[in-house]
Amino acid sequence: MSWLRLAVRDFVIVEQLELEPGSGFTALTGETGAGKSILIDALQLLLGGRAEAQVVREGAARAEVAGEFDPPAAALPWLQEQGFDAAPQAPLLLRRVVDAQGRSRAWINGSPATAAQLRELGAWLVDIHGQHAWQSLTRADAMRALLDRYGRIDTSALQAAWANWRAAQDALHAAETQQSTREQECERLQWQIDEVARLAPGDDEWDELNRQHARLAHAQALIDGARDALAALDAGEPDVRSLLTRAIGRLREHQHIDPRHGQWADMLQQALDQIGDVCRDLAHAADAIDVQPEALAALDERLGRWLALARRYRCTPPQLPQRWREWQQRLQTLQGQADLEGLRRAVERAEAAFMQQAQQVARQREPAAVRLAAAVTEAMQGLGMAGGRFEVRLEPLPQPQASGLERVEFLVAGHAGATPRPVAKVASGGELSRLALAIAVATSALGEAPTLIFDEIDSGIGGAVAHTVGRLMRQLGQARQVLAVTHLPQVAACAHHHWHVRKQTQGDVTISDVTPLQGEARVRELARMLGGPGTATSLAHARELLQS
Repeated sequence: MSWLRLAVRDFVIVEQLELEPGSGFTALTGETGAGKSILIDALQLLLGGRAEAQVVREGAARAEVAGEFDPPAAALPWLQEQGFDAAPQAPLLLRRVVDAQGRSRAWINGSPATAAQLRELGAWLVDIHGQHAWQSLTRADAMRALLDRYGRIDTSALQAAWANWRAAQDALHAAETQQSTREQECERLQWQIDEVARLAPGDDEWDELNRQHARLAHAQALIDGARDALAALDAGEPDVRSLLTRAIGRLREHQHIDPRHGQWADMLQQALDQIGDVCRDLAHAADAIDVQPEALAALDERLGRWLALARRYRCTPPQLPQRWREWQQRLQTLQGQADLEGLRRAVERAEAAFMQQAQQVARQREPAAVRLAAAVTEAMQGLGMAGGRFEVRLEPLPQPQASGLERVEFLVAGHAGATPRPVAKVASGGELSRLALAIAVATSALGEAPTLIFDEIDSGIGGAVAHTVGRLMRQLGQARQVLAVTHLPQVAACAHHHWHVRKQTQGDVTISDVTPLQGEARVRELARMLGGPGTATSLAHARELLQS
């Protein structure tokens, strides 16, 4: 069992509601307009459906739907990949809130989530068959998707091969139509690359050039400064070292009288030693500095060329090496595009890869079509279409498409001796509804979602067919959790559980609630559905339905 609990608050006409679906088959019944399908709408909102302000109950600030599920094992890797807390034995908690302005927020296991994430997760939890399910049977893409799902056919590699083929075709087309423009662009880029190549700027060279230039440009000033400082320290009349030596001597003369003089003398001696070190460094620096006028001129010339190129190509000087590399990369790309023969070969390889995938999918679709046709035909026999036949036709397409090499079409013959015709041309709405139900029954057993919901999919049928529908849903409930919104007493009587939806007015407010039915309460609801509430005949008929 997957769906454990549903809590709804201020949703359309539901003020507050909590449900705990059981295992097996549950029927949901009630008067027309009581709000049966509203519960399905609430569940769809929880599973990523579109959020609108209209779902908020009149007078309420927001609508809120929360659900608790058993997490399917297949969904656990996805939950962990998306960053949600997930454990095999822990329940899965979903919650969604819509305010009166239509703004929506959602959570998965307490962590914020998007509607797209809810939809992706919902595919593992619940499979909903709506009352207009037959409409999708007329769309080619829906028919193809149903066949692929039934046949467990993975078309992801086919889609990727199609995308690669189209990309190769687009690249070739662009290369052919832009040949002239590309040649002009290549010439311009080559000229710019050659011009900058004569300078060949390095990535970190600009800052180093400026440091060298500053050092050479101020070489004489550095020499003069070092020599002046050296003269003041050690070659003047008087100089600093002589004065310090004299001061140290005078302090030493009196240190036996006052020890502090000795301490001061020691401190001055340390200073004198440091000054000696500085004097040696200054003398070495003054001798080592080379004015190098030729090197300074070369630096001036290189910096000038660099600045001129940066101004011409509208970038800062440090950006010039990067701009140069970008031109080289762009030229390489354009020259690669100019290889038309190479691009044509790439198209041929991509086409061959697509055709290989498409033929593989076609080989899988053929037996799947036979199996699907047989399964639906078998289900039709008990739905008032005895002798009817369902076919899945695969017709070659004039041109390959992203979906493959063939078009999928459903055909149906409603009774024995009739020629199968395309589903879109079947006139009877009831026949279409029964066909949709037959397909739902035939394909639902293969689905991964542990919960199946049928929203009035049995509309347009009755009598013995309704009994068959009820038995089919009860049979499905043996292995899956099944919930059916129905107006048919024959279907409701087959359910393991029966819920009744009631709409009532409290003052000026209309609200809807759900009550589990058992015993005589269930008998009375079935009698109402039979059209004779409270009469002995209808009550007896209701009991007979339950017993059968």
